[in-house]
Amino acid sequence: MADAPEFTAPELLGFRTRIDALDRELLALLNRRAALALQVGELKKQEGSVAFRPEREAQVIDGLKAVNAGPLKADSVAPIWREIMSACRALETPTRVAYLGPAGTFSEEAALGFFGSSIVKVPCANFDEVLHATAAGAADFGVVPVENSSEGVVTRSLDLFLTTPLFIIGETSLYVRHQLLRRENSLAGISAVCAHPQALAQCHGWLSIHLPNVERRPVSSNAEGARLASLDPALAGIASERAASEFGLHVVAPAIQDDAHNRTRFAVLAHPHQHPQPKASGHDCTSLIVSVTNRPGAVHDMLVPLKVHGVSMTRFESRPARSGQWEYYFYIDLQGHPDQPHVAAALSELRGVCAFFKLLGTYPIDVH
Repeated sequence: MADAPEFTAPELLGFRTRIDALDRELLALLNRRAALALQVGELKKQEGSVAFRPEREAQVIDGLKAVNAGPLKADSVAPIWREIMSACRALETPTRVAYLGPAGTFSEEAALGFFGSSIVKVPCANFDEVLHATAAGAADFGVVPVENSSEGVVTRSLDLFLTTPLFIIGETSLYVRHQLLRRENSLAGISAVCAHPQALAQCHGWLSIHLPNVERRPVSSNAEGARLASLDPALAGIASERAASEFGLHVVAPAIQDDAHNRTRFAVLAHPHQHPQPKASGHDCTSLIVSVTNRPGAVHDMLVPLKVHGVSMTRFESRPARSGQWEYYFYIDLQGHPDQPHVAAALSELRGVCAFFKLLGTYPIDVH
């Protein structure tokens, strides 16, 4: 590996002067973009259309990634432009987003990653409240976790999807790094570890080795566990670095999740009366809930239309219908958008063979 070049103080000053000048140019260009966004916002108000269009923002980011020549990495383009679009969108109208609170949860981090930081935060006590706030209009969008790479589906979210009037307009995923947080910078003297049940499960192996005799106390969220740990020196919480900063806690042990690649997928929901279904972006997912009558070959018949029309199924989960008859609802993700003829044909035939059929949403996904 070649040695890094050495620069003199005057050379560094020259680089910094050039960077400062570029920053001023960037700020001027961003303000020009914001002015155009305001004009677009006025047109949207006249047309009665919504400010946030996930498929449009996905297309903008995809287009920029395609023309990016570096050295800025392609993965850095998306978060930069989400913040730019978030700030411009906030000039049109405030975007209220509900998520599992309090401050410092991974749900909050997912919401900020998807919408950018220029939002009105609506933290909620549980997943039920997130959906209720969004359905009632207290929030424009709701963000809930649906699946973890190590622990599987978040069952409460799936059960709520069955009856909610909301539908999915987007998704985002997050690498989840669990930190053990405490007022004291030591593992000694911990009486209980407080965290959401999913986090406790995701850290089961580490806790069994390092804190085998310590109580594992389930709470409503990881941030709530961090808050409790901030009040009692005998407690520890499992949460994010953001929560550590929020509650003034030490990171006693970093990255204690059992799966080094631990990742959680979040669904972004809206009310169909307030937000239109996203149009096709070119890389979309369609989510369904279906059930079939309890007869031989019913599940096979349900899948035949997908094969016939060449529609790929990317996810298939079952949940009991709680009818006492050993019946199940199936949660399915399909590749594609109903505006595509082969997807529309498959959905039409699938609806015909199902006893229950609910389109949960169709939305752009990040394929990069």
